Amino acid sequence: MNPTPLSENLGRIQRTALMVGVVGSLALLIGAFTSADQFFSSYMTAFLFWLGPTLGSLAIVMLHNMTGGAWGFAIRRLLEAGMRNVPLMGLLFVPILLFGIGHLYEWSHADVVAADAILQHKAAYLNRPFFTIRAVAYFAAWAFLAFAMVRLQARYDRHLEIGALRQMKSISGLGLVIYVLTMSFAAFDWGMSMEPHWFSTIYGLIFVVGQGLATLCLAVVVASRLARHEPFSRWFEPRHFHDLGNLVMAFVMLWAYMSFSQFLIIWSGNLPEEAPWYLHRIGHGWQALALLLVAFHFAVPFLVLLNRPAKRKMGVLAVICAGIFVMRYAELFWLIAPAGGAPFHISWMDVVAPIALGGLWISFFIRGLRGRPLVSLQDAKLLGKLEEAPIL
Repeated sequence: MNPTPLSENLGRIQRTALMVGVVGSLALLIGAFTSADQFFSSYMTAFLFWLGPTLGSLAIVMLHNMTGGAWGFAIRRLLEAGMRNVPLMGLLFVPILLFGIGHLYEWSHADVVAADAILQHKAAYLNRPFFTIRAVAYFAAWAFLAFAMVRLQARYDRHLEIGALRQMKSISGLGLVIYVLTMSFAAFDWGMSMEPHWFSTIYGLIFVVGQGLATLCLAVVVASRLARHEPFSRWFEPRHFHDLGNLVMAFVMLWAYMSFSQFLIIWSGNLPEEAPWYLHRIGHGWQALALLLVAFHFAVPFLVLLNRPAKRKMGVLAVICAGIFVMRYAELFWLIAPAGGAPFHISWMDVVAPIALGGLWISFFIRGLRGRPLVSLQDAKLLGKLEEAPIL
């Protein structure tokens, strides 16, 4: 079978993304030797950003297994390609485990812990060996769930095994619980413990919701590009984008609710252990970024997505989702970079790191798409559009 023009274009994008990822990674390696603290701060922010659509893809696939809906069949292969990047993200976390802990976390320094009663109290949890064990356990759980979802879907595609569908639904119910718990604790470990005197029980759930939002936005952007080409233009319909737009709006509202709830509770409590965390992020030059998040991570998308025609227009929805996707990085930068009261500052590594890791992620993402049906034959029949599922 001769490759389609779309397949050839994706092949070029894959090669370009890989080149960008490799060149960007080499530039970051130079930056690591010039300023290790800045490198690991930028690297962690970029890592958490691209971990979002990876785990969010897994979560939304499991959610769709539980609920159904044509929107899920339309983007399922995109989500499967995203969650196939779990091993890649595990590999990208290795530099943090081997070299970054000492640069990111003050609890990793014995002299600091010895002089701080609170850190001594938390030392049974916040220590290098247990931190590493937990990280390995998180990635093992995520990799198992992703492998199970892909394997069971493949069985169903090949043999129409009803048992495979039942297993997917059974595993998805437990898998969603495992995902929420592991990602919440991962957020506590990798983000919140940068300022170990501060804590918030809703912090992990903000990450979980943000990952789902990032995934839906990326899926809409990719689907809008594919829908301009045959044969995908025949089965990506306005109703699919309308459903995805409703989901995006729901996640935007949920993110805003959780973020504001955390702020309101901590600010009204006015406790010396908690309030400084927000003072670091609404002062020292960070207030402009905070207002930007309020405007373009919530207010503008919410107002646009309230309009039903906007959600049915592929181009409009794609622009809104692309903007939210960029703001996802802005929020993670706002969460990570001010740790310890650092003033507002944008390093060149803050720009290069998400591009470098993104190049690698996109390259592996396209690799997961190519050579496989964009929808399974059974899903295509459920969509009522194709006699044969398209293959890139």
